[in-house]
Amino acid sequence: METNDRYQRGWEKLEEVDGKAGERVIESLKDIAPDFARLLIEFPFGDIYSRPGLDLKSREIAVVAALTALGNAAPQLKVHIHGALNVGCTEQEVVEVIMQMAVYAGFPAALNGLFAAKEVFAERRETKG
Repeated sequence: METNDRYQRGWEKLEEVDGKAGERVIESLKDIAPDFARLLIEFPFGDIYSRPGLDLKSREIAVVAALTALGNAAPQLKVHIHGALNVGCTEQEVVEVIMQMAVYAGFPAALNGLFAAKEVFAERRETKG
């Protein structure tokens, strides 16, 4: 993998938001799609997350909402719930954003999102505990 400014900026932002969870995602792609791993670092984190228009907390709230609304991205939702908490969201803010998605994506999507959040909150309590 070639290191460039986008990649370096993206890697730093990925670590800031997702920490070890983000690193595990990238590592898990190296044997099957290393180019995709590079793109995942460069575009979302190197280009989009690094833009000045929104702070990281706002970006993660938006991502949690979007992934909840999709309804078929539980693993990514869990990573981004961790990310939201890592950048300053409270558990209550995460719950509220997921509950709001019931209006736009339906109760099943919100329910699945709440169960994902419950798992993340429990996991974080166990690791602190």
